[in-house]
Amino acid sequence: MRKMILAVAALAAAMTSGSAYAQGPLAALRAYEQNGGYEGHRAGTGGKAWDRIPREEVEFPGNYKAGTVVVNTTERRLYLVLGDGKALKYGIGVGRPGFEWAGTHRVTRKAEWPGWTPPPPMRKRQPDLPQHVPGGPNNPLGARAMYLGSSWYRIHGSNEPWTIGQAVSSGCFRMTNEDVIDLYERVKVGAQVVVVR
Repeated sequence: MRKMILAVAALAAAMTSGSAYAQGPLAALRAYEQNGGYEGHRAGTGGKAWDRIPREEVEFPGNYKAGTVVVNTTERRLYLVLGDGKALKYGIGVGRPGFEWAGTHRVTRKAEWPGWTPPPPMRKRQPDLPQHVPGGPNNPLGARAMYLGSSWYRIHGSNEPWTIGQAVSSGCFRMTNEDVIDLYERVKVGAQVVVVR
């Protein structure tokens, strides 16, 4: 009997030490919660109080065409250029230290309630990530996503709105779901996205 108990305990230990994804979606969710979330997404604090960064129309001088998206990672703000010296300003979350970047891309694709497939470098850093998370309210990409060029970067929603205004991502730009839905309706595929630091 003692040998049987030890064998069952060893089997349970082996199962819990392997990849969470290999154990199924519930194990992947437990790993998500235990590890503090996916790459900076903090899990298990959905009731956390946070101050919403208001969306507002602002003065925006510059030579950008209307419809251009300008991301200022230092300010942690995204500007949608309206023209005539005006822009809509949104709060965003940006790349954490070591994951900041600058450059120019175009929006190559848009998706509503997108699925999320962690890219290989992220899975290498955090092997217990699931291979894919279907779209929906618990997906880290939130309600909408706009894909930038052929890169892994996106402007997307978030199921963790308290991270907006912070530097916590792996290089993507996150917004509240309310704001990303608003931006999604305004931005066209092919729009230029300029990221400055």
